[in-house]
Amino acid sequence: MNNPWQISIEALQKSLVTDLGRGLTAQEVNERLGKYGFNQLTEKKGPSALTIFLGQFNSPIVWILVAAALISGFLKEWLDAIAIVAIVIMNAIFGFIQEFRAEKAIAALKKLSAPGAKVIRDGELKLIPAKELVPGDVIQIEAGDHIPADGRLVQVAYFQTQEASLTGESVPIEKYSEELNFEEIPLAERKNMVYLGTQAVSGKAKAIVVNTGMNTELGKIAEMIEEAGKEETPLQKRLSRLGKWLVHFCLGIVVIIFFLGVIRGVPFIEMFLTAVSLAVAAIPEGLPAVVTIALAIGVQR
Repeated sequence: MNNPWQISIEALQKSLVTDLGRGLTAQEVNERLGKYGFNQLTEKKGPSALTIFLGQFNSPIVWILVAAALISGFLKEWLDAIAIVAIVIMNAIFGFIQEFRAEKAIAALKKLSAPGAKVIRDGELKLIPAKELVPGDVIQIEAGDHIPADGRLVQVAYFQTQEASLTGESVPIEKYSEELNFEEIPLAERKNMVYLGTQAVSGKAKAIVVNTGMNTELGKIAEMIEEAGKEETPLQKRLSRLGKWLVHFCLGIVVIIFFLGVIRGVPFIEMFLTAVSLAVAAIPEGLPAVVTIALAIGVQR
């Protein structure tokens, strides 16, 4: 429902075909469940854990390290080969953990949803699972309750809510039921509205549910998270450029050293092995692991 904050209580009841004293009937609820669906956040299927893990190897620096490990093994430098492989795997594990946690953003939003709701239906106050709420339901809210859906307040008694999860405002917001004569108004200033994911901290109130599920303000945030494209951070872009530069640098070293040695009369095989060894030595094997660990520590702090 659009702009419910500027609609009078009487007009809202007519628009949503509901009644403050009676609420909705069981038949009306079933019809609206079929139309609007359950009051819950939906989550698109994301990449599997295996896909996320394999994605950690899609980096020029990692490719260089894998090539370095293969070459070290070919040269029978087993200690170097094992060390490089261990670093690559450790980097992949750390990166997987961080990205896997990030993919669970919608699950974190779901934790803000209320498990139950006090609703008036067929003239009786009932406690139902919050996911069964539909637009037009009349809900009662008390201090300590989690708001189960977006609603327009119709009765309040010293009622305040904590909306930090949506607005970032740490101070409780005092609410009232009078309509607001503004078509566009910031969410934090909609004093006659309550929102899914917020919490009542004092008083009592009665509200008419106006939006549920993905149509709520919390649902809009979840939808933006789902639709947001994955964009590389400035650090990732610089590391990618560094990896490409290292490829050219190492290949340049191999070619220059190899031809200088051949010109001086050093045996072909000996010069090839020497040039490759120098290229392996020039690769910063610990860079991916150090960067990943540093970012992980920064996130925890």
